[in-house]
Amino acid sequence: MEDLLKKVRKIEIKTRGLSRHLFTGGYHSAFKGRGMSFSEVRVYQPGDDVRAIDWNVTARTGEAHVKIFEEEREMTVMLLVDVSASSLFGTTGQSKQEVMTEVCAVLAFSAIANNDKVGLLLFSDRIELFIPPQKGRQHTLRIIRELLHTKPVGRGTDIAGALQYARNVVRKRSVCFLLSDFLSDNFEAPLRIFSKRHDCIGLHTWDLRERTLPDVGLLRVADAESADAGWVDTADPDFRRAYTRRFEQRVQTLREIFGRAGADFISIPTTDSYVQALLRFFEKRAHVVAHG
Repeated sequence: MEDLLKKVRKIEIKTRGLSRHLFTGGYHSAFKGRGMSFSEVRVYQPGDDVRAIDWNVTARTGEAHVKIFEEEREMTVMLLVDVSASSLFGTTGQSKQEVMTEVCAVLAFSAIANNDKVGLLLFSDRIELFIPPQKGRQHTLRIIRELLHTKPVGRGTDIAGALQYARNVVRKRSVCFLLSDFLSDNFEAPLRIFSKRHDCIGLHTWDLRERTLPDVGLLRVADAESADAGWVDTADPDFRRAYTRRFEQRVQTLREIFGRAGADFISIPTTDSYVQALLRFFEKRAHVVAHG
């Protein structure tokens, strides 16, 4: 237990500073205006957005009126995290799971800095854990603790099941980060349904060896989730090129799936700075929000 608390503290120290950087770099403005509640109708004034005109009231009164919306002060952030066996893979210092844990901590600390609620859903080929959204540092530390400590029962990945479960338990419109290596099929339809209610961002983490194999001759490889094993000849340049091509095609397919669902998608190798990737994403989102 003491060792776990040390790990939690270490991640808190590392990610709190990063989250401040992220927060000032656009966390709030990236989602500003995503949750709007109707306030009132008033007479149209020069400079008002014509898209806000309430045509029913305008027709009834004979004078142009616009709808006024207020930004909802409080946002809910949901972290949907893949803890399947493949997330433990890592050949360059950090595993995919370690990177996902740090990203979750950065996002959670950014959320509490903005007085937002944060919730957590851990999934494999089943739902491993659900923590309803709450505010505060202690709650965020609990989320980090569960990310570090939970021992999954399942080995596989069922993204469709996780999205369906989250749709049932998360009622309020939320900003949902789906963190996974996405070694799962048939989740496009559930993602499309989920993204109609929630602002969904897919965060794809991957290890360099999933994209590129070195020439080390015959290599025995095993699937972390199914335990299927076999030999591959890494000395064959055609095999290595096909291996890289398959990975790149899979990432492109994921981008298209998220695009068709109206959701965002970020792909980050475990060797890259996830903070820089998130900053670029938030800046891009803030620009879209600001310019409608």
